[in-house]
Amino acid sequence: MSMAFTPNPGAPSAPPAPAGAPRPGTDIVLNGSTATFVEDVIEASMTHPVVVDFWAPWCGPCKTLGPIIEKVIRDTKGAVKLVKIDIDRNPELATQLRIQSIPAVYAFAGGRPVDGFVGALPESQVKAFVQKLMANLGPEAGIEEALTEAKALLEGGDAASALEIYQSVAAEDQANPVAAAGALKALIALKRSDEAKKLLDQIPAEMAKHADIVAVRATLELADQAGKAGSTTALEAKLAADANDHQARYDLAVAQFAAGQKEEAIEHLLELFRRNRKWNDEAARKQLVKLFEAMGPTDPLTIGGRKRLSSLLFA
Repeated sequence: MSMAFTPNPGAPSAPPAPAGAPRPGTDIVLNGSTATFVEDVIEASMTHPVVVDFWAPWCGPCKTLGPIIEKVIRDTKGAVKLVKIDIDRNPELATQLRIQSIPAVYAFAGGRPVDGFVGALPESQVKAFVQKLMANLGPEAGIEEALTEAKALLEGGDAASALEIYQSVAAEDQANPVAAAGALKALIALKRSDEAKKLLDQIPAEMAKHADIVAVRATLELADQAGKAGSTTALEAKLAADANDHQARYDLAVAQFAAGQKEEAIEHLLELFRRNRKWNDEAARKQLVKLFEAMGPTDPLTIGGRKRLSSLLFA
């Protein structure tokens, strides 16, 4: 970012608050001015990230963005501070910082601007902006919060914002398997599985053993199998015609899992294992293990399925 702030002694400034007068706002959200900019933003950003929101009372988009950015900043519990600058009251500051359109938001760290955006963004993108800032510049706790937020974004359907946060954390901490796995999941959600496969192949062997990475690998392998299995309707018909058509039952389980029918898929594989555990080199057992890996060790279906498989193994 080319923007820079150089205090101009000759520029007019807003009058300082009287001695002992309370500052407008809270410790997390302040109403700043030209007179307090160095203290509120430049100096404060040496110890924690500071987001500056340039706005004006007549600006419609500013009224939309203002409450959103305040909420997001407050949710950081003080990890990031917000300073709001009314450009009508502080025109010389807006000139120095080359503010040409509002709302304009800039993030400061280490006494300098490091990121920013212009215009009113939805809450999900504002969250992604702040979490990216925390992931890049904050302490370890900031990284954990960023990962939590990225997971929520991914589960909420905003895979693009989640990917941005995961990639930022991974760039900061290349040995973080949760960030790496999250980025892979986001790529899969964005239908960029080929990119995910290439990145997966580049993950170091030791990190690849992490449960989250194992889950992604299993998910990709299952997706490839599902593309060859056929439709659930046709496979159900084949199985209805011959309950001992083991291949049809196996393929049906693969197709059902890909369609989100996880419980039904597990039931069919357990039934196949019960009918003929040795079929196709214990394919039912091996596929169940792959399903459990994809769902993760804490998923209730994984826990219940493992117990039932163990009962069959030792029956």
